[in-house]
Amino acid sequence: MTDTVTDRFLRYVVIDTQSDASSPTQPSTSKQLTLGRVLVEELLEIGLSDAHLDEHGYVYATVPSNTGKNNVPVVCFCAHMDTAPDFSGTNVKPQVIRNYQGGDIALPGHETRVIRESEHRELKNQIGHDIITSDGTTLLGADDKAGLAEIVTAAKYLMDNPDIKHGAIRLLFTPDEEIARGVEKVDIQKLGADFGYTLDGETVGTIEDETFSADAVEIAITGVAIHPGFAYGKMENAIRIAGAIVDRLPKHMAPETTKGRDGFIHPTDLSGSMEKAKISLIIRDFADEGLKTKETLLEDIVKDVMHDYPGSTYTFTVIEQYRNMKLVLDRHPEIVENAIDAIKRAGLTPNRGSIRGGTDGSRLSFMGLPCPNIFAGGHAFHSPLEWVSSQDMEKAVDTIVELAKLWEERA
Repeated sequence: MTDTVTDRFLRYVVIDTQSDASSPTQPSTSKQLTLGRVLVEELLEIGLSDAHLDEHGYVYATVPSNTGKNNVPVVCFCAHMDTAPDFSGTNVKPQVIRNYQGGDIALPGHETRVIRESEHRELKNQIGHDIITSDGTTLLGADDKAGLAEIVTAAKYLMDNPDIKHGAIRLLFTPDEEIARGVEKVDIQKLGADFGYTLDGETVGTIEDETFSADAVEIAITGVAIHPGFAYGKMENAIRIAGAIVDRLPKHMAPETTKGRDGFIHPTDLSGSMEKAKISLIIRDFADEGLKTKETLLEDIVKDVMHDYPGSTYTFTVIEQYRNMKLVLDRHPEIVENAIDAIKRAGLTPNRGSIRGGTDGSRLSFMGLPCPNIFAGGHAFHSPLEWVSSQDMEKAVDTIVELAKLWEERA
């Protein structure tokens, strides 16, 4: 078995690990356990004797401390095993474009799907790199199998080079991150880390210490059903009510019309019959107050629509998903500062930013494990145009190693 970060990545992406929000189980799909078992086997092979897969689908492992210092904090590196439900992750066929020399990248499995240089601006920085894509019929899975490959490769490097001094390093690989359930059953006490870093970001050099705050909203509508031949003045069709609500959502608050620090209201599912209908939405904002404002606006829209249907009823349920991790990380500035220095020592220019989304680190930060997000190198996540560079993954490995060294040096 070969051990480069690219070799590991190519092994991982062909294992289908798509999560399923409609499933009540943990993990939501049993196929995620297949990758979990592969990871445990590889971690045991490189000498991490405590590596194991627990009953909830989490992989835990430790790179033991090799320093004489007893005050080095325990650092966790975290990545997720599942891929997004947004696009197929079944039967992934990766292709490697070696020594990329610019231009568009055609995907051989789908003639109309092309990674265009004009739309993927980061490609201009990839000249001479080896670019990995899918064949265009599936997503690639760099989100977050690049992170998995980088962490395992860095762990092996540290185990093979005992002259590099470091404290105890905990590895955590999670299921179901893409459906916002990635850390629901993490055992923080067993993990035993002081803080962590997720490897789940995009462009090399990026360190992110701010996420959206996020809620989900479920609207359940009960209409008035009656035979359509006798419906005059009586029927209140739940499907029509749901459609009216979605139609009144502010167009300027949609994901496709917002950017930067704008939040949004986004319907993710609509199902129903004449009698009952359900709308699922996600609400995002960088500030908790912004969430509340959007949720109030949404319920006002629902109430306004329901006025036209006096025989119908609704329920409006808000489900907290995660909160902006900056609230926690600002109390521990050294965690991000050391990451910035590690990125520099890996030969990169750090770019500190915010995520228009969330990570496992968002939830972990509020569970007592402050956890910013570091680049993994992938681009165009959740789509058939997803791609990653081998050399960028190697830089992520370098950054992990430098972080391990920095925390030991500064203890």
